[in-house]
Amino acid sequence: MLVHTVLFWLKEEMPQEKKGIFEQNLSKLKQISSVENVFIGEPAMTTKRPVIDDSYDYCLTVILKDIAAHDLYQQDPIHLEFIERCSQMWKRVVVYDAE
Repeated sequence: MLVHTVLFWLKEEMPQEKKGIFEQNLSKLKQISSVENVFIGEPAMTTKRPVIDDSYDYCLTVILKDIAAHDLYQQDPIHLEFIERCSQMWKRVVVYDAE
């Protein structure tokens, strides 16, 4: 199993309606055939502690079978379309991949 976690920091000046468009496009990633499960969320309202980074706007977690499935995900037209449509909406992206 491979867990692909992506944190997005959106541009501050983005209107709420564009955030909705971003969310819709994120949700389309669930349609990629190599994906086993997807979770999309915003920072939780957990108690603030020094080890918690809740400065991001959205967290995408994608569960994939293995590296081969991950590689298919990266090249899938739905994923590439998401990047094309939404990359101008974020100011920072951080990816964590774990096996």
